[in-house]
Order: sequence, then structure tokens, then C-alpha cells
Amino acid sequence: MDFVLKEGDHVIVETARGLEYGVVVLSNRYVPAQSLVAPLRPVIRIATEEDAQKNEQNIKREREAFDICCEKIAAHGLDMKLIDVEYTFDNSKLMFYFSAEGRVDFRELVKDLASVFRTRIELRQIGVRDEAKLLGGLGVCGRPLCCSTFLYDFAQVSIRMAKEQNLSLNSTKISGACGRLMCCLRYECETYEKEGRKTPRHNSIVQTKEGIGVVVESQPLSGLIKVSIGDGENAYIKVFHRDEVEVIESASIDEASESTSDSSESTSDSSEGTSDSSEGTSDSSEGTSDSELL
Repeated sequence: MDFVLKEGDHVIVETARGLEYGVVVLSNRYVPAQSLVAPLRPVIRIATEEDAQKNEQNIKREREAFDICCEKIAAHGLDMKLIDVEYTFDNSKLMFYFSAEGRVDFRELVKDLASVFRTRIELRQIGVRDEAKLLGGLGVCGRPLCCSTFLYDFAQVSIRMAKEQNLSLNSTKISGACGRLMCCLRYECETYEKEGRKTPRHNSIVQTKEGIGVVVESQPLSGLIKVSIGDGENAYIKVFHRDEVEVIESASIDEASESTSDSSESTSDSSEGTSDSSEGTSDSSEGTSDSELL
């Protein structure tokens, strides 16, 4: 590429699906080779006013195609939910994204759509995570969904990650807009695991300078723990740094999470499939899991 792009520039790029109209979100910068995701496809050119007008026309045509496809789905009596419709920039392909409980035989629908739009038709079955990625929205943090802004792949997330970070295991609190465990649960998990190995867990028995006590709260990132010392009415809580205590009996992660969870249910992703006009459905499975801190 022999030109410099800045954030917000509109460009025509080559993708696996064909030519696409896009917007630059990061300007030219050095990226380490190990961080590159192959294959790298080129930016063809900076978009012209004519390209922008064609893109607007494509958006309008996509809306029309959405309505037509919904009518065709109803006419064929198919149990599927249309999510989104996309034209490639050069109109060489028209893609329909849908969700369904199981496998859908849409061969007759494809033929019907091909006769209407006179271009290559691709129907792709997606799961709930991809649906959230396509539709977008706001997370519980108030920011746009990670999957619709910068996440390219759905990494596996597990309920153990939530336990590791001392988060509530109430599924409504650690699930995203898609209903699966939030992808952000894994962002800090590695750090929590590293610091957690140095910090006594909740319910661990420790020796302090004031006597033997039980850890009632643990904060791995700060290294601080709250210890209950004494019994009955004489019991009191005191804060120590992890370096000030000696572990007598360590609690497991499951024991530590019992008091911080509202429920111990786990969430897993179902297999989601992809299909096009000439193939049956196939799919990649998604794993889920997560955690949180005090």
C-alpha cells in the first residue's frame, strides 16, 4: 500500500467475500508479525464519491431484500429468523444471515431468491453470539458490544473464569446481550490467576500476627485480604496484606466461590452452523465461561 490512511477514511477493500466498502478505524501503524492474522488482504483504494453513492444504494437494496426474504420464508413455511442481509460492494453476492433452532432445508428458498435477485445467493445460519455481533447494542458496562466493535474471534469463556475473579455466579449478572457468558470475563482472568496464586483464597485458614483466622474476603489485584479472627462475640475483622500472613489450610477455588455466588450454574454455547446456497449446514462450536472480582 503506497498511501496513508487516517481514522474515518472510507475505503474499498478486498475480502474473502469479494470487494467491500469500509471505514478505517485505525490509521497506518506498525504491527508485530506474530500479531498479524493471515491472510492479509489489500486496501484497493480510497473510496470516491461515486463509491459512497453506490454504497448507499446497496444499503437501500439490502433493506428491500430483507423484506422480500421475510415474505419468502413465510411462503415456504420455514422455521427460521432472518437477522441481516448484506450485498458485497460489487453486487456479486447477496448474503442472508438467519438463526434457527435446528437444521433448515432452505434449498427451495435459495432457488426462489436467486430468481428474484439474479445474483449469487448465500444463506448462512448463525448462533446467538454472531447475532449480537451483527445487530450490535450496548453491554451492561454502557459501551458498545465488544463483538460488534473489535473482537474478531469468539474465544472460549468458562464459568471457572468467573470463579477465579470472585464474581457472582448468577447467570444474569455475567451473561452478555447474546445470553452467553460475557467475552470480557477472560480479559483480566490471566492476571487474576497469576495474582490469585499468591493470595489466600476466601475460606482459607491463615496465621496472622494477631492469631489464627479465616479469610472472608480476598482481593488478588491489591493483595489485600480480610481475616476473621476469634470466635463468637469476640470475633473481629482485620485487613492484612498477603505478605503478612501464612496459609495454614488453603481453600479450593470452588470452596472460595461458594459464598460469592448466587448460583453455581454454568453456561455453555451451542454449536452454530454456516451454510451457503450449494451446501448443507456446518458450524463452529462456541465455548463459554466467566468470572468476576470483589
